[in-house]
Amino acid sequence: MTERRAPQISSRKQPRQARSTELVATILDAAVQVLAKDGAQRFTTARVAERAGVSVGSLYQYFPNKAAILFRLQSDEWRQTTGLMTAILADSGKPPERRLRDLVHAFIRSECEEAQMRVALSDAAPLYRDAPEAHEAHAASHGAVEAFLREASPSASDATRAVASDLIEATLGQVGKHFSETPRTAAEIEAYADAMADMFCAYLASLDRG
Repeated sequence: MTERRAPQISSRKQPRQARSTELVATILDAAVQVLAKDGAQRFTTARVAERAGVSVGSLYQYFPNKAAILFRLQSDEWRQTTGLMTAILADSGKPPERRLRDLVHAFIRSECEEAQMRVALSDAAPLYRDAPEAHEAHAASHGAVEAFLREASPSASDATRAVASDLIEATLGQVGKHFSETPRTAAEIEAYADAMADMFCAYLASLDRG
């Protein structure tokens, strides 16, 4: 049986001049608009090029296919989320429970504010989720949670912390996505994040008790 090849999702080249950087930014801005308007199923490089006002050839100088554009949008979102998680969880000036609660609130708010784009990117995930670049992006956020748990639950075993890290990340991602698919009021977001944070904090307290 023929081995399935991972999609090419890396950019063809990196912009080195201001003009090239502006072109890539224009393409990505157009891609966001096309994705929001047409969804992942009708997303094409031709539509993006038309919205950006550039030729398809110019687009292909930087992105080999639509999967590469969508992955760039997704990786930018992952990078932003990872930066948010790392900044909150690494703030040693606050106790671990406070940091975990702040993380849940910030994450749920972010999911709701960018729900339309995140749902569309989730629909596009089959195009790039098996690529090495996607695994590397996930590893970065995983490291932030693991570092936090080493500090917050020093008595827990490595195996216990590994399970906890996977559980926290998976729950945040899946529950946050499900919750944000329906329009929510600020009060609903606050109440939901509070309840979810209570659950995580109780779980965190249980780790050292074994």
